[in-house]
Amino acid sequence: MAGRSFLVLVMTCLLLLSGKGRAESFVKPPLGLPPVPVPEDNPLTPEKIALGKRLFMDQRFSADGTVACATCHDPRKAFTDGLPVSKGIRGLTGTRNAPTVVNAAYYTSQFWDGRRASLEEQAKDPFVNPVEHGLKSHEPILEVIRSDPQYRKAFQVVFGLSPEEITIDHVVKAIAAFERTIIAGDSPFDRWYFGGDEKAVSEAAKRGFKIFQTKGRCQDCHQISQTYALFTDQKFHNLGVGMEKILPKLRKIIKEVRKALKEGKSLDELTLTREDISELGRFVVTGQLKDIGAFKTPTLRNVAVTAPYMHDGSLKTLEEVIDFYDQGGHPNPFLDSGIRPLNLTEEEKADLLEFLKSLTSPQFESLLPRE
Repeated sequence: MAGRSFLVLVMTCLLLLSGKGRAESFVKPPLGLPPVPVPEDNPLTPEKIALGKRLFMDQRFSADGTVACATCHDPRKAFTDGLPVSKGIRGLTGTRNAPTVVNAAYYTSQFWDGRRASLEEQAKDPFVNPVEHGLKSHEPILEVIRSDPQYRKAFQVVFGLSPEEITIDHVVKAIAAFERTIIAGDSPFDRWYFGGDEKAVSEAAKRGFKIFQTKGRCQDCHQISQTYALFTDQKFHNLGVGMEKILPKLRKIIKEVRKALKEGKSLDELTLTREDISELGRFVVTGQLKDIGAFKTPTLRNVAVTAPYMHDGSLKTLEEVIDFYDQGGHPNPFLDSGIRPLNLTEEEKADLLEFLKSLTSPQFESLLPRE
């Protein structure tokens, strides 16, 4: 598998450099992506990445022993779960669609509402969310690790810690290190646009890219630069998705959320256990009315293999997504001013779809829907 080959390449580079320096100084990113940002307090090493991968896959870190990070971020499904909203312990469902971990290392904030600033901070929350891993605290995770000989040895090698010294901060640093190796570029689009290979994409995809830049206005939020493309502006926008569920009772919900935040209740628990509160989006983080219903712009890389779409998984196909934007989103008082009808023709929609498919990296091409 190409993805596995790239990870091997990353690991080889790390081994050769013995873990010294920042990752971006010696790990060459794939075509179309910039160097991977790595925090100074969590440098990458081969041992830490391997430890993080094992932690990412471990189902013991859940209340019923059935849920791992990889449950909702399955490597076989482009690090998503393919569900509208994710399932946790005992089959409980949350309120949000699981975004892919692929290229999450480039985000300046994590979660659909951006309530965490880093991969390290993000990794802590699902463990203690009642509908995800369902733990009352992080202590059961540490108990498993401290009682497991392989984990004890790995944490000693990676962090130089005795079992009693291991904390949840060390655990999430390892998980985040692994996640920073889950990057994918080198798509047909990259090979054409950044690599100069005119045969890498179809003429329809090239026309679709033109629409993406102009009439479709997609590039306003799904940004690209001259040398790389993250396909996100890292900002939050209200498209109207899900707003019909909360508008009739919006004043009451706002009051309830502000009271909960004042009392110090968990944002993570509120957003994944209450559908109405989940639909408030970024507002639950900032408390600003302008952020009601606003959600983070996701990357478009590998978008053809990460269905369903939107923060609630309410759109099943890319065709539905294109139609949604073509109609200008769902009207509501907080709709982003940049969202308005596109008036695309059927041919333009088809070309735009071909462009979006061209953003699929080689390791995920087998997941593309069959014609």
